[in-house]
Formats: sequence, structure tokens, C-alpha cells
Amino acid sequence: MLLLYAASLSVFIQLAFAATRTSPPSGSYVVRSGTSTSGEYKTVASAVAALPNDGAEKVIFIYPGTYKEQVYITRDSVTIYGYTSDTTSYSANQVTLTQSVTAGDAGSNDASGTLRIHGDNVSIYNINIANSYGKGTQAIALSEYGSKVGVYASKITGYQDTLLVNDGTSVFLDSYIEGATDFIFGRRGKAYFQGNTIAVSGKGYITASGRESDDDTSYVFESNTVVLASGAASDTSGGQYLGRPWGEYAKVIFKNTNVTAKLNPAIWSVWNSGDTRTGHVLFGEYNTVGSGVSGASRPSFATVLSSSQASAYSISSAVGSDYASWVDADYL
Repeated sequence: MLLLYAASLSVFIQLAFAATRTSPPSGSYVVRSGTSTSGEYKTVASAVAALPNDGAEKVIFIYPGTYKEQVYITRDSVTIYGYTSDTTSYSANQVTLTQSVTAGDAGSNDASGTLRIHGDNVSIYNINIANSYGKGTQAIALSEYGSKVGVYASKITGYQDTLLVNDGTSVFLDSYIEGATDFIFGRRGKAYFQGNTIAVSGKGYITASGRESDDDTSYVFESNTVVLASGAASDTSGGQYLGRPWGEYAKVIFKNTNVTAKLNPAIWSVWNSGDTRTGHVLFGEYNTVGSGVSGASRPSFATVLSSSQASAYSISSAVGSDYASWVDADYL
């Protein structure tokens, strides 16, 4: 009875603090599919293109709809809000940005991105971002090259190379990230992931850190959940790893992770059998729990961290001690 009361109270608290965002803030650039209203934009890309190059903070608000386009943000200081009845969760999102472009067709991983962020101080709220190409080759949903970029309560979906975190500093909070092969990857990105649902849809690797030297970059995951995606391939169970090293100095830390999708017992993988790339990696874990890691037998290049060791890896270590000046604290 007490457990039922506690669960009900938790739901009540979430609902009490949930907020809607169903109308544009004052001064917003408004996007509405099929609009004929003067001053509004039919596409997200056209609203981005209309932003003045004056350095001032600007806001784009998107009304419900599926927008089939690629969006490229090079301007600094942009916030994009998607229409939602619950700002705290991706599950109520009503805006989808989608395209189906491969890296081979576009000319590079970055160029295939449905949403490409190359500006600094960019924030994204409650938007579904998808590359719908599917299995077969690299096809990026979100390509992130900016500094002080925040992605909140959003849904990022693809198959191979879903989320490219290549440069700069970024946080991904209370969001949903889905893929199969190397679907969170990049070279020099400093990134922090907290409170996300990470969904595996096929055999493969959640992360592929391409770190190439002993620099200060890392991917730090705190209190995320790893689940089997709806509609995942039938052979996914037991065929996923937390990561493999794209670069010789790959550095990925998972803390307090709840894993319900069945992982390969090794948990971590070499790059491939003829090219291991594990000589300088740090693949660290602390308090990984759940049925998906039952019977785990980690390789020698993986590190199970003590509590004191794990405390060194945090949002500050990942994106800098000044994070409070640009990360939305409501999502921490």
C-alpha cells in the first residue's frame, strides 16, 4: 500500500510541475506548417535563415507538424521550442523534424544531418529529430559542432550514427536517443547525458568515441536507462555493447545506468578483431544495474570504477565548471 501511495505521489508531483508550451513567447519567429499568416514561416529552415546576424538572442517557436527538411544553424544564441503539452518529457512532443539523407549522398556525416548545429549557445526543446533512412549506412539525425549547446526533452532517432557529437560542449537531458550502430559518436566533443532513455533497435554499439589523443574530451553518462526499442530487430537481444573505440583514446563513462535491454556479456567491444584500438581507452562504469547486464564478464580494457573514482566524472568534468551559466537547471 505504501509503495502504491509513493508511486501515485510521484506521478502527481510530475503532473503538478509539468508545464505546457503551446504558444510562442513574445518576439518569437513562428513556424507553422502551411501557414499563410504574414510574418510566419512554413519551414524551420526559412525561420533560421530569417534570423538577423546581430548576435542578439533569438527564439523560434514551432507549431505541431512533421517538417520534412534539413536545418543548418550557424548563428549563435538561438533557442528553438517545439509545441508540447508537457515540457518535461519527450513523450508529449508534437513537432517532428525529419529527413532521409545518407552520408554517402551528402558528402560527409555532418552534411547528412537532419539538424546541424554549428553555432554556440543553442538550445533545443521538445523536438523530435529523425533521420529515417534506416539500416545500411551512416545517416545522422543530429550533428552537433557548437559550444554550450543544450538539448532538452527531445527525441533523436536513426539507425547508424544517429547522434554526432563532434566538437564543442553539449548536454542531452531528459531525452530519447535511438539507434543500433555507433549511434552516439564523434571525435572531439565534450558531452554530458543525464536522465535519457537510450533505445537500441539492432545489434551494435551505443557509443563510438573517436577521441584521438589524451585531451580533456569525454562522454559522461549519468542516470540513464538503456531499453529495447519498440520494433527492434529480433536478434538485438545480447548483441549490443555500451561502446567500442573509434579512436585509440576513446573515453566514455557510464554512471548509475539501468539496463533492461540485454547486452552482450562483454558490455564493451574492440573496434574490430583485426584493429582493436584499446591501448589507451577509458571505458568506465559505476553502478550499472538491471537485467540487461546479468552475467556480465567485462574485458581487461574496461574499468569498473569505485565510488571515489566515479565522483571525478560529472557534468563539470564533461562540459566545464561554468555549466550553470548555460545549462537549463530545470532538467538536471
